[in-house]
Amino acid sequence: MSTASPSAPRQYGRVVANVVVGVSVLYALLPLLWLLLASTVDAEALFASDFFDLSNFAFIDNIRALLAQDDGAYLTWYGNSLLYAVGGAAVGALVSTAAGYVFDKFEFAGKRALFALILISVMVPATVLALPLYLLASDIGLANTVWAVLIPVLFNPFGVYLARMFSASYVPNEVLEAARVDGANELRSFFSVGLRMLAPGYVTIFLFQLTAIWNNFFLPLVMLNDTSLYPLSLGLYSWNSTAPINPDYYPLMVIGSLLALLPLVIAFLFLQRYWRSGLTAGSVK
Repeated sequence: MSTASPSAPRQYGRVVANVVVGVSVLYALLPLLWLLLASTVDAEALFASDFFDLSNFAFIDNIRALLAQDDGAYLTWYGNSLLYAVGGAAVGALVSTAAGYVFDKFEFAGKRALFALILISVMVPATVLALPLYLLASDIGLANTVWAVLIPVLFNPFGVYLARMFSASYVPNEVLEAARVDGANELRSFFSVGLRMLAPGYVTIFLFQLTAIWNNFFLPLVMLNDTSLYPLSLGLYSWNSTAPINPDYYPLMVIGSLLALLPLVIAFLFLQRYWRSGLTAGSVK
């Protein structure tokens, strides 16, 4: 009577795990592959899903049409998105890092209650806050301005929580005490010592915020009505509304969506070593 090998369950588990991973990768990559192929053909081939006929290759023509459409509106939207996302993520990550550092290294009245409030605000959907933020922005005259989009993204409750965990893992109290003994005040200790040690945490929070702001749609939709202030997400949405009337916009949306991925891909490629080390913060003490 034969018996199954003791390693058989482990092999079956590996096979199942590999299948699940493979299916997940296909699920994630197939839309990107379609986007890449669809951006290389003209409108007629796009509607016919004829992506492999080289006679329909129109990638360069699609880029030229994209940049020329509506007097270069796409470049304006691209610049706005870079301002909102890169600027907002850089400053917002600094604010979150500083706040998390303060929560970790200092004692003050109401610390626990305030941090609990921050944790609760993590669970509040951003769409719920959009209308109150618009009413506030309208009251102080910031509606339909760059600041109406930039200011709300500077505070990230989840980033504050992450920064506190990073601070507890990366910044020893003894190092800060040594800086104070050398005569450094708290602000200088943070920028000269704490922030340098928190670089992996800062980059991790920056990447999270960069992705969230770059893909942000509802807040600009509520705050802005001037098309020259639109980010890419809202600008491409306006073209999508026009496409059923003018099908020539469909290839523009496809190539525009493809180019919109580039900043996120570049950011993750250049900052991935910091991001990887940041994700392991606190796993080993």
